[in-house]
Amino acid sequence: MDTNETAVNERGVGKKKIPGHIVIGESQDPEARWYVVHTASGHEVRVSETLRQRVETMALAGKIFELLVPTQDRVIIRGGKKATVKEKIFPGYLLVKMILDDPTWLAVKTTPGITGFVGAGNKPTPLSDEEVANIQKFVSAPAPRFKTKFSVGEAVKITDGPFADFLGTIHEMDEEKGKVKVLVSIFGRETPVELDFLQIAKV
Repeated sequence: MDTNETAVNERGVGKKKIPGHIVIGESQDPEARWYVVHTASGHEVRVSETLRQRVETMALAGKIFELLVPTQDRVIIRGGKKATVKEKIFPGYLLVKMILDDPTWLAVKTTPGITGFVGAGNKPTPLSDEEVANIQKFVSAPAPRFKTKFSVGEAVKITDGPFADFLGTIHEMDEEKGKVKVLVSIFGRETPVELDFLQIAKV
């Protein structure tokens, strides 16, 4: 295992390239911790880019180091085809690795789209090393392979694609590829239709 890619070092989220992760600068300072801030839901990425620009404009790159909008891969069906999309783990939140002092607190707090830090009262609470490690594990994980609960010969309903709402019977399954062949009655004949497991449901 390449520890430079996956290990959580210096309270960071690892060195692996992560979508939604902006690295402004590197820090080995033990005072640099990860904090969570409230943002406008649905605008997390835009807010993180605005904060990045403010950090550079205000010459705070030596105190604010990384911004992260945690996401995780999710498999969906779109247009009859399986697709992987990035889904936010914590909608309405942004993670900031920084050395907390009055200038950095004010810079983050007054960024458009940010409504405040997570913490008790006016005192932001940093994430623990364990919490950072758990978040890193989530954002670095690939989309989960679909685990089927179907069996050959089982009656199912097709939920997506040109045969949506048709009833059929499972004829073959390929769990490695996430594919299934369903026998569907078309014009009085049973016809095998290849589908994704996400396109069928139990009846």
